[in-house]
Amino acid sequence: MHIASSPGPQAASSKPTATRQVDPNPARPVRDEDAFDAAAVARWLRRGPIEEVRQFAGGASNLTYLLRFESGPDLILRRPPQGTRASGAHDMGREYDVQRALRPVFPYVPEMVGHCQDDSVIGSQFYVMERVEGLIPRTDFATPIAADATDALCADALDVLVALHGVDVTAVPELARLGKGDGYVARQVSGWTRRFADARTAETGDWSDVTDWLAVHQPADVGQVLIHNDYRLDNLVLDPDTLAVEAVLDWEMATVGDPFMDLGSALAYWVEADDDPLFQQFRRQPTTTPGMWTRAQLVEGYCARTGRELPAEAWLFYEVFGLFRLAVIAQQIWYRYANGQTTNEAYAVFGPAVAALEERCRRLLRDAGVID
Repeated sequence: MHIASSPGPQAASSKPTATRQVDPNPARPVRDEDAFDAAAVARWLRRGPIEEVRQFAGGASNLTYLLRFESGPDLILRRPPQGTRASGAHDMGREYDVQRALRPVFPYVPEMVGHCQDDSVIGSQFYVMERVEGLIPRTDFATPIAADATDALCADALDVLVALHGVDVTAVPELARLGKGDGYVARQVSGWTRRFADARTAETGDWSDVTDWLAVHQPADVGQVLIHNDYRLDNLVLDPDTLAVEAVLDWEMATVGDPFMDLGSALAYWVEADDDPLFQQFRRQPTTTPGMWTRAQLVEGYCARTGRELPAEAWLFYEVFGLFRLAVIAQQIWYRYANGQTTNEAYAVFGPAVAALEERCRRLLRDAGVID
């Protein structure tokens, strides 16, 4: 049985009008431990005094701030979090360079302003980009929306992902250099397994049956395309009236790799209305809204748009790996919190989230009859 080339859900011919949405997570006052010298940033930017700095609370990796100036448009600043960080993670220069190289061939990237490599300015590297105005969807929409608008959002978000995977990386040297050749799937399995071991805490469960299954059943790469690696609704900026995608944010983990690995990682966040109550507790995007596509519909739609075939048994690998990878990300954040490297109470839920993802991986493998 294959998931392939069936018509699946298709994009609407025109954008339906949704009830205008407001941002459910506006920028807030900066947390004390995340504060920085705004005057030093203003001097570096040479754009005049910064009137106000506010912080976006949605992300759990790099820190994101809104810079408001006495004159001129708002800007966005990104910097690493405090505390111990995984090797190679939170590379501001890489994230900046990927977006700068991608923008001419993929219009859903904000305009870059500059990258500061001098740690002495605010204690770390950072980069600044133009702000894309719009709605970033969080756990729930602020007001009800019609099912046809929800359907159009799913189609548009999927179309943007397909467009990203269709970028000709060979034509952009800065992007082509991200690729390491064949073996992407194998590198991801071994790499994330190693990161998980490095971030273990006292209460971390025994994932060996899951990681052993992933190591044995990994498929060969199906392609080398530009992948976002953290593609989800709350990394999109939407038009607040139509819910059309205006921009894609958070390119920290973007690279050249297997497109199905990107799809599996994206759908690890996609909680459906009939998923188990434990998984529901950690939903961070409005995927239970009436009219939202299911994970199966998204996979079908992706295959229909790209012409790629995906055997059902192969999708089991991508789905389980996506959940495992998400668990490792959550564990790394929990490690910082559990070891007192951050006092942000929003991170207290990440330990239980790892346990929930562990149970979900095992349930999928048990239901498929591949583990006891």
